[in-house]
Amino acid sequence: MDKDRKMMIFCLLLAAMSSPAFTAEWKANVVKKLHTLVSSCVVIPCTFTHPKGNLPSSRLRAIWHVSNKRDQRIYYEDQTQVLENYRGRTRMLGHLGQTNCTLEIVKVKDHDNGPFCFRVELAISDTHASDEKFSFVEDCVDLIMFADPPELTLTHPKTAYQGLPFTVTCTVPHTCPSHAPNITWNRGTPEGITEVHREVHAGNWEVQSILTFIPEDADDHTEVTCTSYFNGGKTSSKTVKLYVKRKVNYNHIIIPIVVLVGTSVIFSAFCIVMMKKYKTRIAELQSQDGSMWNRLSRLSRRNRPDRAGPSRSEPRRSIWSRFSRRPRVDMDQMSNNALTNSSANQKFSKPRCPSPKSQPKSSNYKEEFDGGNVYGNTVDLNIYGNV
Repeated sequence: MDKDRKMMIFCLLLAAMSSPAFTAEWKANVVKKLHTLVSSCVVIPCTFTHPKGNLPSSRLRAIWHVSNKRDQRIYYEDQTQVLENYRGRTRMLGHLGQTNCTLEIVKVKDHDNGPFCFRVELAISDTHASDEKFSFVEDCVDLIMFADPPELTLTHPKTAYQGLPFTVTCTVPHTCPSHAPNITWNRGTPEGITEVHREVHAGNWEVQSILTFIPEDADDHTEVTCTSYFNGGKTSSKTVKLYVKRKVNYNHIIIPIVVLVGTSVIFSAFCIVMMKKYKTRIAELQSQDGSMWNRLSRLSRRNRPDRAGPSRSEPRRSIWSRFSRRPRVDMDQMSNNALTNSSANQKFSKPRCPSPKSQPKSSNYKEEFDGGNVYGNTVDLNIYGNV
């Protein structure tokens, strides 16, 4: 029984000794170096521990001072005890009850290089003054000043493809998450822009702006610019040229072929229609050929009723053939007959052909004309008739 009691007491002592109240010590965790942009802001991350366990923020007092000079305070609740150069430019971002001593400095000046150290004061009660103080002079921060803003980084594919989404990422480093830089683009819409904030390592942050858009043919060899506006008014920008790969386009081949085929089809259809009309017309003319010829024949007979028209089977005769069928006169016989008549009558005179007006209209004229034998040979009449 005694052994059990002794073992229990030993365990209780061991647990009490291992509790945070007994094991905690004064310690601060502060980033050693930070790159700071002049005229912008900087956030110094800080955590600490103390042997008093968990205390409310009301019983803790935070002090930031310059190196080992505890009286040169850059932050304190009572602003009258702060250096004039830092008044209104520093504030606590962390909660001391959660052992967070993070400090923010705005409108950074080129002489705010530090080193800056953290100091904590513990009070017994809210009404009593601090009875315990500790400065973490071994854990201080140095600020490295930059007059110009940091360079931006653009990440994107080498080639953009027409009609496909294209993404450009703009990355901006900074040390002030409470007043992160504002990033804008020279193109795109707010719906196509996404921002991501993340801590790279203690005290160093970056903001990423992701632009997504669909490039077109007109976007080839154009510029995409990312601009960052830092707290304090300084800006930084970077530009990338866009190379758009066009889609394979066969319109210069397809369009002429389509036009040629369409023209050929239309021309062929037109030719077919015209040929059908032509054949139909020829058939109509062939069917009407006999009736037309018959009509013309009937019309010719009506105009010449006393003469029978020639039949189709009988060939037509020319005028010369008609004259050629008349009896020819033998010239030698005519001369012989003339000599015979002249010897018989002894006197030859040319027959007189009186005018019909000079002769009286009586039967004697006809008798004289018929009874008088002027020409002894009727062959002479044939000569004049033939002529």
